[in-house]
Amino acid sequence: MSRHLLVLPLTVLSLLCATTRPAGADILLTPFLGVTFGADAPTQQVNYGLSLAFLGGGVVGLEVDAAITPNFFDSETNALEDGNVSTVMANLMVASPNEGARLRPYLSAGAGIMHAKATSVGNAFTLDENNLGVNVGAGLIGSMRNNIGIRGEFRYFRALQDSEAGDGLDLEFAKLAFWRGSLGITFRF
Repeated sequence: MSRHLLVLPLTVLSLLCATTRPAGADILLTPFLGVTFGADAPTQQVNYGLSLAFLGGGVVGLEVDAAITPNFFDSETNALEDGNVSTVMANLMVASPNEGARLRPYLSAGAGIMHAKATSVGNAFTLDENNLGVNVGAGLIGSMRNNIGIRGEFRYFRALQDSEAGDGLDLEFAKLAFWRGSLGITFRF
């Protein structure tokens, strides 16, 4: 099952890299630093990641977003030695037209993989699983110069699970859900 979940983000990334650039198109590379909070996140935790977006001459684009929260499960009440959550998402973006605007708001939604890994003190139990996940978000890209800008956003992530494995694909929302606020430097190509 986990190999099949990799197909969607890798296909979108291949399309992004293989697509020729039409006039007025933007390729945006954004390394970011953020905070994971709310929903099922035990506490606020720092995360980091990278986003690669292709916004055509119009308002619709594609994006691949990957992030990791190294200490996602850490809190004062649990007995975990190690625990993290990583996400790789393929998204559809809808942004305001670029036409010389210094601020460009956008909406983003998509699906991909949410990987959760945790080990208890003394290795009494381990968690290491991939789940199909979805995300929705909104943000703002601000241009400082022609090829450099700042990007800030909020996204909501939610894992999906197969409720009855082996009896067809019947998806339901899983327990893992959280918000991510992030800020990054955007390089435009």
